Amino acid sequence: MENLATLLARIESCRACERDLPNAPRPLLQASPRSRILLAGQAPGARAHESGTPWRDASGDRLREWLGVSESVFYNPDCFAIVPMGFCYPGRGKSGDLPPRAECRALWHPQLMPMLGNVRLVLAIGAYAQAYHLPDRQASLTETVRNWRAYQPACFPLPHPSPRNQSWLKRNPWFAEELLPALRVSVAQRLDT
Repeated sequence: MENLATLLARIESCRACERDLPNAPRPLLQASPRSRILLAGQAPGARAHESGTPWRDASGDRLREWLGVSESVFYNPDCFAIVPMGFCYPGRGKSGDLPPRAECRALWHPQLMPMLGNVRLVLAIGAYAQAYHLPDRQASLTETVRNWRAYQPACFPLPHPSPRNQSWLKRNPWFAEELLPALRVSVAQRLDT
């Protein structure tokens, strides 16, 4: 059976959707057999693609603030596995980044997820990650996130931390008041074990 390091190397050299990407493929993820928390987002953004580091942008800054962790903890694969639904930047559409390419999830997730047996908490960020990790999710992202307690203790559904979501955060003050404090406690507990 293949080990995780070999699988990650194969993923990082993947070219399955090369013809459909705006840039050369640059799969971005991190994982370790000891990863305790799984960060499941949509796909890397343009800045992350340029830097070669997932969540290396304003969204990542906000996400680390939400989680109450430093960059060094966030980028420690023994703490966080970063496994988005699509590993490469999919390009830009009319109202933001395009959806993640379906090839990644279909090709790699069935092989990768079983190797992350130490994960004790899944952070499902955005509708695509919630559709994959929460088959019993609500009809909308807002309702899924609003019902976050239903997915405890294994998962927190989250909106995307993009600055573009500022109006969503203003319309849903319960997110900062109720969910974020519980999220920080849960993250701290998983990292302390």
